[in-house]
Amino acid sequence: MTLTREERQEFLAEPHIAALAVDAGDGRAPLTVPVWYHYAPGRDVWIMTGLGSRKERLIARAGRFSLLVDREAPTVRYVSVEGPVVGTEPATRRHVAEISARYLPARKVASYVEFVEKELGEQVIILMRPQRWNSADLGPV
Repeated sequence: MTLTREERQEFLAEPHIAALAVDAGDGRAPLTVPVWYHYAPGRDVWIMTGLGSRKERLIARAGRFSLLVDREAPTVRYVSVEGPVVGTEPATRRHVAEISARYLPARKVASYVEFVEKELGEQVIILMRPQRWNSADLGPV
């Protein structure tokens, strides 16, 4: 059964690991990688990635990407969203803390922020405006 607009937005706002897909061009299959993301109902989705990374370059070239999130319990449910990139900006310490707080225990956030700053290099935030949605809840299969 397809989810309502509110159900799919609420589900996407939960801290799932997303599968990001973007056109890889040159006769290749899309690049599909797991990512952390941030979303609030009615807002743009954002992801964080390394400046100049393959993911960042492909998204810049394609101008759009898709995210897919799912779960298996208590019901089999998924939401996918696709849309255009509406902005890119340098990631700040606040961005790193905000996205890591969705996925890590509170006691681990500060050390993760330090890790990103020291080990991962310059990061960027890519904002996507959800344009097309697909969703379903198959119940407790």
